[in-house]
Amino acid sequence: MFSRKLTRPIAVVATAIAVGGGAYGIFAATSSSGSGTASAATAKVIPFHRGKPSASNVVGQGPQGWSPGSGTIVRGTAANKAEAAAVAAYAGGTVNRVVLLSNGDYNVHIIGVNWPHHVFVNKDFKVIGAE
Repeated sequence: MFSRKLTRPIAVVATAIAVGGGAYGIFAATSSSGSGTASAATAKVIPFHRGKPSASNVVGQGPQGWSPGSGTIVRGTAANKAEAAAVAAYAGGTVNRVVLLSNGDYNVHIIGVNWPHHVFVNKDFKVIGAE
């Protein structure tokens, strides 16, 4: 009887440890892999601190004639690729939408950081700018 009562909590704890360890392994693998570009860009991310707005910062080049609110929200494979490129270059924060712009580039909208708020990704899924 005693062993039956203990089996379930032990299984739950073991599962939590396995899942947590797997998630850590995936995070460590993705954050340390690549050409180093992502880690250099990651250092540029300005974390969110309530009541402390950060100075405006622009890196690279945004699409010609772009303005906030323009474009069409997209989902699917292309949106996932654009999101992956943006997150690889600027880790931290949460992507809440991917917008297809009229010229074919993407605006990946990131929240939870003071900067960058918009990461621009071209048709070839390469990060071209951030603001």
